Amino acid sequence: MPLGGEPLVVHAARRLLAARTAAGEHVVTLVVTAPADHVDTVRSLLEGLGGDVVVVRGGPTRQSSVAAALDVLASRDGVDVVLVHDAARPLVPPALVARVVEAVRAGHDAVVPGVPVTDTVKQVGQAAPGRGAPGAPVADGSPATAPGAARRAAPAVVPVALPVVRTVPRGDLRAVQTPQGFRFDVLVAAHAHGSHVAHDEALAASDDAGLVELAGGPVWVVEGHEDAAKVTTARDLAVAELVLSAARAGGAAPADLSVASDPADAAGSPDAVPPRADAAAVSTSATSAAEEAL
Repeated sequence: MPLGGEPLVVHAARRLLAARTAAGEHVVTLVVTAPADHVDTVRSLLEGLGGDVVVVRGGPTRQSSVAAALDVLASRDGVDVVLVHDAARPLVPPALVARVVEAVRAGHDAVVPGVPVTDTVKQVGQAAPGRGAPGAPVADGSPATAPGAARRAAPAVVPVALPVVRTVPRGDLRAVQTPQGFRFDVLVAAHAHGSHVAHDEALAASDDAGLVELAGGPVWVVEGHEDAAKVTTARDLAVAELVLSAARAGGAAPADLSVASDPADAAGSPDAVPPRADAAAVSTSATSAAEEAL
């Protein structure tokens, strides 16, 4: 699924590498997981980005793919902050990446970006038998499946109506995005705690902050950004194209963002003292997301 002529994963990786904190920290190791038959393709796509970019085979679930990337980072010295990002969020602002890193540096071991929920949210229950379930009576009192029901202009499909349990106060809700940031040892421990469900997508955690929560750790939310939206549908892609076009028209195209692969470049001068640059990033793609990114 290309965006502005480039795969989603290229946009996502470029923006992670372009991020700089106020202290000058930046991503120094980027591990991208991909399906086994796409590893070489993804590796070739990311060759020109600079820096320490590693592409490895992912697992059958998102959780197992992140675990595979963490194994790579465990072999690197000095990794203490790790970011987990979805390749399907290609337009994450570098400033948001920096915000997450800075929050972890400030002492919050697990940090997620989130945006307020603007829609009213209803918690629903299960449909009661005979009330909106298949075979329920239609308007004239005849069962929807009764002989001749179709001839009485009854609807071909009876809508399923679910009962509202309660209205959830939306002021307390946040729609969570990525990248999610963690102290490296905290995330490794959370994955070890939840490893027994990593093989099954139905049981595996939907995000890494959820694993930290299951392990009993606190998770903190920082302000997200609407440009970090996930691209999963044709409509999402159309919106992303508009956002990217507007950014390029305004002179802020991702392709024009500098990527400093050398700490001295990030410092602004060859003679300057390079900033700490030990924040590592993991760009993860579940099998379906990675296939779409290609």
